[in-house]
Amino acid sequence: MSQGPLMPKATAVWLVENTSLAFEQIADFCKLHPLEVKGIADGEVAAGIKGLDPVSTGQLTRDEIEKAQKAPHYKLKPAVSKVKLPEVKRTTKGPRYTPLSRRQDRPNAILWLLRNHPELKDAQIIRLVGTTKSTIQQIRERTHWNSGSLQPMDPVTLGLATQINLDFEVQRAAADRPAAVAADSGASLLPTEVSTARDAQEPEEDHGGREERLDADSVFAKLKGRQQDEDDEA
Repeated sequence: MSQGPLMPKATAVWLVENTSLAFEQIADFCKLHPLEVKGIADGEVAAGIKGLDPVSTGQLTRDEIEKAQKAPHYKLKPAVSKVKLPEVKRTTKGPRYTPLSRRQDRPNAILWLLRNHPELKDAQIIRLVGTTKSTIQQIRERTHWNSGSLQPMDPVTLGLATQINLDFEVQRAAADRPAAVAADSGASLLPTEVSTARDAQEPEEDHGGREERLDADSVFAKLKGRQQDEDDEA
């Protein structure tokens, strides 16, 4: 169902007074009941309403009216506007609106976020609880006028933010954090596979060393025995 013209009764008044269109044609174009249009023609409905010319407002063309006057069953087609208005985009800039009953709990929620999620940026805290950057700075530096009475409270429990939004902002902050350098973390434990493999190899190496020492002793003993035999023969 197409949208009717602006000020449908005023448009119907003008069409009744200035054209020979059938009541059904006017009713269909203005989205009115045919009895309402008949009442307008009889002066019983829309008394005192000034007619609105749909041609001058660009809602209907003169050719379309003439075409409909020649065919009583023809349905009027609204004129297509040649001017395209840009779509209105919703802006999300500025702090989110917070009900008056919950605004007093906002500083407690900010303090909770600063203590439990220091990785969050000010812009993320603003999106979560609908505050300002100056308020966050005052609470962080403990210069807020009510700093002595503030108590950290979960914004989800207070109803200032949803758990889904909080988790999303925390994950985003973690993703933006630079990756930790392995060298700065110091020495790390070796995997179990490496340590067990090394322990299994050590006895074999010791055994091999013993065999090498035994072989060396036997060689020296043989050499010493030969030398004694040569001395005896001499």
